[in-house]
Amino acid sequence: MDIALQERLHLALTAQRRAFDAERMPSEAVRRDRLQRLLGMTRQHSEALAAAMAQDFGHRARQESLLADLFTVESAARHALKRLRRWMKPRRVETPLHFLPGRNVLMRQPLGVVGIVAPWNYPYYLAMAPAVAALAAGNRVLIKPSELTPATSALMARLVGECFAPEEMQVITGDAEVGKAFTQLPFDHLFFTGSTPVGRIVAQAAAKNLVPVTLELGGKSPAIVDRSADLALTASRLAFGKLFNAGQTCVAPDYLLVPRELAEPLTERLLAEMRRMYPRIAGNPDYTAIISPRHHARLQGLVDDAAQRGARVLKSHVDHPDDRRMVPTLLLDVPADAIVMQEEIFGPLLPVVPYDQLDDALAQVNRGDRPLALYWFGQDGAMRDRVMRETHAGGVTVNDCLWHLGQEEQPFGGVGASGMGAYHGEWGFRTFSKEKPLFIQSRFAGTRLFQPPYGATFEKLLGLLKRIT
Repeated sequence: MDIALQERLHLALTAQRRAFDAERMPSEAVRRDRLQRLLGMTRQHSEALAAAMAQDFGHRARQESLLADLFTVESAARHALKRLRRWMKPRRVETPLHFLPGRNVLMRQPLGVVGIVAPWNYPYYLAMAPAVAALAAGNRVLIKPSELTPATSALMARLVGECFAPEEMQVITGDAEVGKAFTQLPFDHLFFTGSTPVGRIVAQAAAKNLVPVTLELGGKSPAIVDRSADLALTASRLAFGKLFNAGQTCVAPDYLLVPRELAEPLTERLLAEMRRMYPRIAGNPDYTAIISPRHHARLQGLVDDAAQRGARVLKSHVDHPDDRRMVPTLLLDVPADAIVMQEEIFGPLLPVVPYDQLDDALAQVNRGDRPLALYWFGQDGAMRDRVMRETHAGGVTVNDCLWHLGQEEQPFGGVGASGMGAYHGEWGFRTFSKEKPLFIQSRFAGTRLFQPPYGATFEKLLGLLKRIT
């Protein structure tokens, strides 16, 4: 590792740790001030940040940046500000009879210095939403944004530097080597959003210092269509969920499971909805480009591989973009060994997989790793409940896509290969806090009866407790 880089990172961490050591339990007023500065920074510079993201992507729909990257951070900060006092307050918890009149209290204490590694697909939101939770919990924050969004990363670094002292929150930019070194720092907690393969590497790096991690990963998130589904509504909402940010979303539907007799009708409706939402692809300001030529080539390779294996390739449009915008594509009759059925897609491609009975669809889902998201479309409550019981996923939206991600009153996180830990709202506050149990003993404690010398009194009391507790 480069010595200068290592020294730079350790200096940043040391400055924050010293500042935390001088203020181990920031007051509500201090935390509120930091959240308000983050909120004000986001509001004041939203258009500049949206423009930076458009520059990084080659083109990104301004409205998608304003909604998914900026409004979401504002919403998270407002949510935290409204509830901060309640979250910070020590909570009384039940005390067993034999420990009365002592009492149990749960105290939430900040961990210290939190490291956040953010990806490129939602570069502001996935850096600042965890930062909201970490600051609310009273921590110091170091952020490493993606090298694939250099304009956004540089702007974030400048804005954070203007609004926060470096010992409060700091953005550290750099290439993949910087990111690798960043994950090896002895943080008090490391928060990573990215792919499952990289998540495994991050977890191994953090383990060397026994740093606890939250991993927000991904995987192949299925959408299951029931025979009771409204096809028109389903097609509209699937098209939106698949094509928002051109499919470069960790919770985008990755493949579609549909009853065999509905596969063709739903496919036609999906293509029609894609054309309705995006009358053209080339030059369309509402349609986002693929982040880089390398990622575009990878997606095209997935299509080519599926076609060579006999899949039908149905494109929504006949125009040919001259930039990195990619025509939405449905893939039918895709063999199970096609690469597109093995890897997370992260683009505007959607395999349509027919099934005969629900058992077949459930078996398909459960054969793979547990996904970050699952979507179910239908009106049959019994079928919905069965799918919920018999599958695992990080989160679920019923009769729509993506929107469970925006719920601040619900935890967001993966399960199994799609991640570990959760955040959003109070769940994020808890992730970045140590919930420290306190037992406060009374002066008149009956526990003295359990002290030696032992005898008949001890035996009688222990027997009584076994009967009443």
